[in-house]
Amino acid sequence: MPQSSESAYDRDRELVVSDIDAQFRADVSLLGGLLGTILTEAGGQDLFDDVERLRHAAIQAHETRDDEALAEAERIAAEFDPSRAEQVARAFTVYFHLVNLAEEHQRVRILRARAEQRERDSRGAGGALEGSAAGSGASHDAADGSLSAAIRLLVDEVGVDEARARVAGLRFHPVLTAHPTEARRRAIASAIRRIGELIDERDDLAPGDRTVAELDRRLLEEIEILWRTAPIRTTRPTPLDEVRTAMGIFDQTLFEVVPQVYRGIDDRLQPDAAGRGRAIAPAFLRVGSWIGGDRDGNPYVTSEITREAAAIAAEHVLLGLERAATRIGRTLTLDAQDTPPSDALTALLEAQQALAPKVTATIGTRAPHEPHRRVLLVIAERIAATRRGDAELAYDGPEALLADLHALQESLRDGGALRSANGELQHLIWQAETFGFHLAELEVRQHSKVHRQALAEVRAGGELGEMTQEVLALFRVIADLQRRYGVRTVRRYIVSFTQSPEDLANVYELAAAALGDSVDDVAIDVVPLFETFADLEASVEILDRMLELDQVQARLAATGRKVEVMLGYSDSSKDVGPVSATLALHGAQARIAAWADRNDIELTLFHGRGGALGRGGGPANEAVLAQPAGSVDGRLKITEQGEVIFAQYGDPAIAKRHLEQMASAALLAGSPSNEARNRAADERFADLAATLDETSRTRFHSLVKADGFAPWFADVTPMEEVGHLALGSRPARRGLSVESLDDLRAIPWVFSWSQARINLAAWFGLGTALEAVGDEALLREAYAEWPLFTAMIDNFSMSLAKTDERIAARYLALGDRDDLAELVLDEMRLTKQWLGRVTQSDELLVARPVLAKAVRLRSPYVDALSLLQLRALAAVRAGEADLPSDDHHRLLLLTVNGVAAGVQNTG
Repeated sequence: MPQSSESAYDRDRELVVSDIDAQFRADVSLLGGLLGTILTEAGGQDLFDDVERLRHAAIQAHETRDDEALAEAERIAAEFDPSRAEQVARAFTVYFHLVNLAEEHQRVRILRARAEQRERDSRGAGGALEGSAAGSGASHDAADGSLSAAIRLLVDEVGVDEARARVAGLRFHPVLTAHPTEARRRAIASAIRRIGELIDERDDLAPGDRTVAELDRRLLEEIEILWRTAPIRTTRPTPLDEVRTAMGIFDQTLFEVVPQVYRGIDDRLQPDAAGRGRAIAPAFLRVGSWIGGDRDGNPYVTSEITREAAAIAAEHVLLGLERAATRIGRTLTLDAQDTPPSDALTALLEAQQALAPKVTATIGTRAPHEPHRRVLLVIAERIAATRRGDAELAYDGPEALLADLHALQESLRDGGALRSANGELQHLIWQAETFGFHLAELEVRQHSKVHRQALAEVRAGGELGEMTQEVLALFRVIADLQRRYGVRTVRRYIVSFTQSPEDLANVYELAAAALGDSVDDVAIDVVPLFETFADLEASVEILDRMLELDQVQARLAATGRKVEVMLGYSDSSKDVGPVSATLALHGAQARIAAWADRNDIELTLFHGRGGALGRGGGPANEAVLAQPAGSVDGRLKITEQGEVIFAQYGDPAIAKRHLEQMASAALLAGSPSNEARNRAADERFADLAATLDETSRTRFHSLVKADGFAPWFADVTPMEEVGHLALGSRPARRGLSVESLDDLRAIPWVFSWSQARINLAAWFGLGTALEAVGDEALLREAYAEWPLFTAMIDNFSMSLAKTDERIAARYLALGDRDDLAELVLDEMRLTKQWLGRVTQSDELLVARPVLAKAVRLRSPYVDALSLLQLRALAAVRAGEADLPSDDHHRLLLLTVNGVAAGVQNTG
């Protein structure tokens, strides 16, 4: 019996994945074997044997769930002397780095194979904006994040013209933030990258090739470097160190990947004119950054740091544009006789000669009859002058550069050189449109309390304190940067803990105090950040009153009534628990979207998501499609934090996939069918949501508001020790008291629970809430039909799959509070039980089998590190360690690195 197109499609994918799984297993086996060789060479057979003893014991304990087996693994971990314990911990940590690399390599293989399959499926199917999605595999690809398939589905629902309009208005705006939740050093990351490059090379060689032996020798060399590199930073990175780290992502992937993404979309939109037709794919990406701009609770980010951060970013992007323009210019050797210049290009040539006679004369000597080449090479020289700050030759801004590039492009088109006009030159135009002269739109963030204190001093007159002077200096830096690199460089000013419209008005008043009469020449968009449960509930009232501010009305007139509102996932979850926070954020988005519609506002909701599930993490595309109707509308802005930055943008193939997936989700979220489904589900399950909200919040508060909870939390997790890790420039606390969680940042809150193998921040309260509902049929119906609930259940399942009750119990026992420990463990058991009922499976990750396999692979090895960490933590808690530099603390910090690499989604 012939198979349907859908089943054949699925069969092909299964074959692809099965074959690639075998390659993945081969990679893990290869890298593990090479690591074993290095361990034996570095520490002798005894070290290798010790690692193997603990590994086999941990695997036995995990697979059998036998308490005696776990006790045996615990005994082995306890018997190592301090030096050996550190070596074993490092061995497991290096293993995780290598497995993570193998998994990333597998993702790239799968992406390439699926892209090839889509290419085969789509041949002869026509353009993405032509024809129906039916029969083309589009529904599979759209669900999997294919942008062209998303566009085809959109055409089916809204028609070609409306689909084109929506594509033209598409925006994806990731914002890189300096919240480093991964504990690895830059030197470690560099070694891992070099190993990855060698694995890539090895993939392309045939078995038995003599070069394979050479590559294996190089792999051993790099793994030895990885093994012998100290895994823990000795000093905290400065904010500028963090800026330079982020620049690596731009240099290695983003600058080159972004035009490739646009090109892929453009070729699919107009396949018959690929490379010849005028580009119709929009430059939909806008990169933002808080690195060097976010000063909330970080005393090391000053106005001068912000100035330097912007200068570093500008240096990188201008150098990238300069090199691209030079490279393309050297190839643009079209003779004037065959490709005559347009009148506009001739005028541009003359203007260039008047502006820079020596430069144009030198270039003209080399290319006397190649006007297009001459123009582009002079453009490259002007970009270089902009980078150097040579005012005589520099561009005033990216708009002037784009005007010259468009004149060049139109001349090529007029001359019939359509492929030259719409090929690499179009890539340069896309890069300039996306990155400007600033690379990333630097955003400032400060706590509302700081503004209130500074404004009180300004209004009082007299001598200003150091903090107030710094607040005012920042506005002068913003003005300077806008003049130097353009308005897009830095114009958003985010107010943490916005609790009233006065918190927003204060920023404008401070700007006027700093800039005087020139304040009107500086563009400042003040963005409210609603973080706590109470602030989310009051958000619309605050926004209504915000519209009464004259400065806001002026900005609305200047921007076409655009408003940005930021939502904080971190503190709301720490405030009321993950279930209640998820529902509160969903409700706030619906209300804010309705507010924007009433006031004719083009709204962009900025999601302050983290990498961890307790901070809004999890598969972002699923979260986007579950948003309330009208809250996305083709504009998606999210923070990309910690290990997520490198996971999503470190590899070109994965970066391309991520950008396309996010753009696809942004488009599909606003499709009539998706909005209708979400609207109907929100109404259908409103009573269920209310029950989940109330009962989960009560349960969460019964724990975190219990007497003595904060010091107990510090005892049962390595929270205080995390503060000793040189993770980033920002302190772990706004204050230092361990008696209250109010000043504890969400990152160490989440990070510490993940280290203890409890992940409490990502699921606690759900079991009680589901039991309070009690109606299994209703819950299963919600899981099938309510996207928000589906995403929540799947994300919480992911978090719980990375827990281990027996190891968690050992951490909780460190606190000498059996009542609180039992409360946590009871809720863990109850939540797992009810997740099984809702999903009708004994497996926690039934909806994500690939992830389930990865978790099963890692868990025994994480267990081994956890047992070593428990040994060290117990010694520290028993008073056997006095200084952060002693053996117990060093082992503790080493295992923090290892567990973070093992569980991922750490903070």
